[in-house]
Amino acid sequence: MALDLQRPFQPVQIALLTVSDTRTLETDKSGDVLADRIQKAGHVLVARHLQSDDLDGLISLLEQWASNPEIDVIITTGGTGVTGRDATPEALSAVGEKSIPGFGELFRMISFKKIGTSTIQSRACAVVCQGTYIFALPGSKGAVCDAWDEILVHQLDIRLQPCNFVELIPRLREK
Repeated sequence: MALDLQRPFQPVQIALLTVSDTRTLETDKSGDVLADRIQKAGHVLVARHLQSDDLDGLISLLEQWASNPEIDVIITTGGTGVTGRDATPEALSAVGEKSIPGFGELFRMISFKKIGTSTIQSRACAVVCQGTYIFALPGSKGAVCDAWDEILVHQLDIRLQPCNFVELIPRLREK
């Protein structure tokens, strides 16, 4: 894994969604961490929202954002556990046209090194919807740091070789 520094960095437009019944934007530490990392990496945070763990509401917002040509990537935090109210993976499943199973697998591999078998409770996942990437991360600060620092910061950098998610954005809507 290397950066091709001859290639110019290309910022992507990212929308950030926190899924929680208990947090507010003022108490959303995981969302704050992600927003900060997104901007420090040189990307554009075009939207930030907090949504309750409501499947229909999640589906509606994800579809709305995915259809917006100003949004390349949606990152969610929260709602990936196994309790009755956790519905983020189901929302991604409902809107996704293509799944990206390697994202969840890699996240759990990274997480296992830090929290052991507790990582099995995470249902981190990713899909493509209407030409937009959607990544669902757990709601803990540690988890969002792991996902961003170990996976997303690299895959959302067009300079990463041998390949990255950004270079595929123009082709995601191909039929």
